[in-house]
Amino acid sequence: MERIGERMSLDAELVALPFYEQPHRELAEALGRFCDTHAELAAAARTGAPEKYGARVLRALGAEGLLAPADLRSLCLTREALAYTEDLLDFAFSIQALAAWPIQRHGTDEQKRRWLPGMARGELAGAFALSEEQAGSDVAALALRAVPDGAQYVLEGHKTWIAGAAGADVFCVVARTGDGPAALGLTALLVPAGTPGLRIEPIDMLAERDIARLEFDGCRVPADAVLGHRGGGFVVAMELLERFRLTVGAAALGFARRAADAALARARERAAYGRRLFDLPTVKASFADVEVRLNAAALLVARAAWEADRGAPLARHSSIAKLYATEAAQQVVDTAVQMFGAAGLVHDSLPERLYRQIRSLRIYEGASEVQRLAIADALGPRGRKGTPAR
Repeated sequence: MERIGERMSLDAELVALPFYEQPHRELAEALGRFCDTHAELAAAARTGAPEKYGARVLRALGAEGLLAPADLRSLCLTREALAYTEDLLDFAFSIQALAAWPIQRHGTDEQKRRWLPGMARGELAGAFALSEEQAGSDVAALALRAVPDGAQYVLEGHKTWIAGAAGADVFCVVARTGDGPAALGLTALLVPAGTPGLRIEPIDMLAERDIARLEFDGCRVPADAVLGHRGGGFVVAMELLERFRLTVGAAALGFARRAADAALARARERAAYGRRLFDLPTVKASFADVEVRLNAAALLVARAAWEADRGAPLARHSSIAKLYATEAAQQVVDTAVQMFGAAGLVHDSLPERLYRQIRSLRIYEGASEVQRLAIADALGPRGRKGTPAR
């Protein structure tokens, strides 16, 4: 499998398929150069505070013009390449993209002028604050209140599992403004970090990342903080999740390719029973399964991103790609640990890090169980979409 660049994995044969166009191939080359020339960023990833590392990554990506992907295919290619190189490279990029997209899509001219140029340069950081402990994947059940008070909104409640919180300059917060029941009562608001009444409480995670709980205690923002329109928060959130759950599949593919490459190198150099580990029939069978999973995941992600960029309905393809890619990546990483044996269980070894990092992707942007429900619901009463049931 031909690699673009020395330190990251993008399948050149896949990028050459008609799913992609020349700008995507040029982006792939730019990503290769970035990963090859920023080895020190990857080396520094596991030292110091994650939010400080994230700020360095954003500045470096911004300087290379990589923080403003043109379309969803570009976003997926970037996440795959960065995830292959280092988890926290992808983490910083993905959280910035997650926060910038709703401003680009729904922001006023003033909101765009205030935030987007700095975010594109990597000088400002954003975070998307959606999750709550009691809501889980049910966005309509969000409970954080944003009570209108004259020309302001007063936020009371909490958000949790918020990625990039400690390093963020602005939060896109989805809160309940009381405009109707369930999904109808939600509004998206931009809340600058440092706003009185907003408190950030870091959370220690299995894989070290900048994740925190946000406490809102009488936190006031002006009426022009509304993103889109009042009562439109559910639409903002669901549009965002449909697009970005697909990119989670792309990141999972990057992790899986890195694990597969490391496992294959290990199997080819490790002696076992008088020959190489790779020569054992059971080991060859395992690598055959890995190759099938990698190719299937890559094609599903590429197809879904292509569908989205041409304006086709995204939800079903996004769920399929995210579900398969993350579940397959978990299996590939587990295979890598098995190939390394006890060495794969050593703390901070590559297999051990990947094992910790990949697990969360089966939960982020909609757990696998939720994706299965969404895929089944998309089939409708007449079977597969476009095909009458028999």
